[in-house]
Amino acid sequence: MAALSAVTTFHRCDQAPAINLGVARCVTLARIVRWRFLGCDAASSSSQRIFHPPHCSIACAAAVAAGDVPTVADTKSAFLKAFRKPIPSIYNNVLQELLVQQHLMRYNATYKYDAVFALGFVTVYDQLMDGYPNAQDSEAIFKAYIEALGEDPDQYRKDAKKLEEWASSQTASSLASFNSGDGDVEEVLKDIAQRAAGKTSFHYSRFFAVGLFRLVERANASDPAVLEKLCNALNVSKMSVDRDLDVYRNLLTKLSQAKDLLKEYIDREKKKSAEREASKTSEPVNK
Repeated sequence: MAALSAVTTFHRCDQAPAINLGVARCVTLARIVRWRFLGCDAASSSSQRIFHPPHCSIACAAAVAAGDVPTVADTKSAFLKAFRKPIPSIYNNVLQELLVQQHLMRYNATYKYDAVFALGFVTVYDQLMDGYPNAQDSEAIFKAYIEALGEDPDQYRKDAKKLEEWASSQTASSLASFNSGDGDVEEVLKDIAQRAAGKTSFHYSRFFAVGLFRLVERANASDPAVLEKLCNALNVSKMSVDRDLDVYRNLLTKLSQAKDLLKEYIDREKKKSAEREASKTSEPVNK
């Protein structure tokens, strides 16, 4: 934490961003998630956006007017109250973008929590926070984030783990055959397939696509046909999933590059600081 705080300006989520000029380039990390993963780029059509902001805004506005759900400001405030420690800007910027967009999705009329979505979010969050200065704080941030959205962080973790364990026990041929099973996970997948077919209580997102990818990955199914079969069984567009997984893979590459850049900067500044201290101690004392 000391090394990072030496070069990164910390700030609370409700304050104006304050980023040391030396790490300004690393803010690319936040922009990547905002423009690449959240689908907010101007070149994207509304159908490509993960949370469809216009639709969500209308749905949320109606719900708020009825006094049913909190506002975005309420959600951000709840997060601030639950986690009061300062967060490094490079992570905080991304978290705030995610929180606002996920609030809009969370209170969309078609939203319903499901374990595949949870697995996708947990996967993305853990990738994003990999290398965070304090592992305990990272988990505390996760808890505050999910609770601010009115959901259960333990359920997210539990369901994500359960799906990963189930997928690990599957084969390439059995993964998409959940309709013939009667276990807990099979029932969850059947429910998703039924809702997705009806298009009324299912909200597709890139987190869901990442969740599917993680299931296939854990089953060690390298054949692209496996993902296609799974998408068909769940009544989800394979084209949308492929597109969003391309975005996700690109995100992981960019995240790695941005974090490497930050680490290089930190190491360089530590070396310069050590050299300055050494220079001071070696200077003759004037009598």
